[in-house]
Amino acid sequence: MAVLLISRLEAQGIVEPPRLLDDIKFLTEDRLQGRATGSAGADTAAAYLARRFSEVGLQPAAGGWFQSFTVGRDAPIARQARTGGVVGKNVIGILPGRDPVLRNQTVVLGAHYDHLGLGGFGSLDPDSSGRVHNGADDNASGIAALIQVAARLAASPPARTVVFIAFGGEELGLLGSAHYVKTPIYPLAETLAMVNLDMVGRLRNGRLIVYGARSAREFPALLDSLNWYAGFDLKAQGDGYGPSDQSSFYAAKRPVLHLFTDLHEDYHRTTDDWQKVNLDGLKRVSDLTLGLVTALANRPKSLTFVDLPATMPPHTSDQLVATAGYGAYLGTVPDMTGSPGGVRLVGVRAGSPAEKAGLRGDDVITRIGTRDTPDLQAMTDALRSHRPGDTVEIVVRRGTTLTTLRAKLGTRGG
Repeated sequence: MAVLLISRLEAQGIVEPPRLLDDIKFLTEDRLQGRATGSAGADTAAAYLARRFSEVGLQPAAGGWFQSFTVGRDAPIARQARTGGVVGKNVIGILPGRDPVLRNQTVVLGAHYDHLGLGGFGSLDPDSSGRVHNGADDNASGIAALIQVAARLAASPPARTVVFIAFGGEELGLLGSAHYVKTPIYPLAETLAMVNLDMVGRLRNGRLIVYGARSAREFPALLDSLNWYAGFDLKAQGDGYGPSDQSSFYAAKRPVLHLFTDLHEDYHRTTDDWQKVNLDGLKRVSDLTLGLVTALANRPKSLTFVDLPATMPPHTSDQLVATAGYGAYLGTVPDMTGSPGGVRLVGVRAGSPAEKAGLRGDDVITRIGTRDTPDLQAMTDALRSHRPGDTVEIVVRRGTTLTTLRAKLGTRGG
């Protein structure tokens, strides 16, 4: 049945809101100054999202559209980013379920709208302080998809209530989602699942990653069924932990899924602009999300939660190896779906030690220095064992050929 959900909605004449790209353009305007939590630009974005939620047919919660939280002065990231004490906002819209019994249960669809503001902390751009980071893929893309799903679902509400949340404070350590989990609009015990949209605007070669696929026993079959129609190169994997807002819900023992179109060379850089969004790909991800949320909100039974031990956060590996304090900087963009026997690259950063050494997309790194690199954790450990300025041999596999390159490691911004 799940494979027919999207086609049925299309047959009913439900089409995408024409403002999909307009939403991204608005959120990435320079006047919003990168939407840093607690800033005037973030407040402007929150007000805009509340208006859009109302326009597409959502209702505010009993306390209004906004759920405010204060960034703790002793929070580790807040200390580094110097944001302790600022007030952030979640923007929450409700679509009541149509079933008189099941409407008391919820499905949460979330995406964060904050970004890095004027750079500095968190940026991977050298000398970025004072320059606007517009965050088109991270995460205006997820917000635009969320609004599209809300508009289309409002035309034909499912059995359960759907809670749409635009989170603040994600870049400061998942603060908005953590706050919601502590003070939910509906009891978490009655939350069937949480679906998270974070960085869904750069679909390449049809490849879509879905983390959290093992957080409910029913998820693999559901994803396979939906993808029969959607036709993605779907990489469904992992527990529910990771460096995005689904982690807050998984830690609270709720099944979660995180849709993600992978890292790219503009991640956490000033070059993440709306012109680089793959609009057709974003529409495809939105369609799959619509089918997924509809299937979850209409299923007659609950899900079987699977509690798995935390693994390394999935898409911070490149940031870890590029950040001062975590070892030397190489400047690679890894393929987060994994590759047998090494770390496959989807690209390298311009001007980085990796580029200067001759590394390129589709290379598979198998060794750095004296250490084998069968996976991202091993690669991170290998780089941590070196200092900026060290010259190391890097063994890469190109097709069936092994090649040894030499790279002089640097520091972020160096």
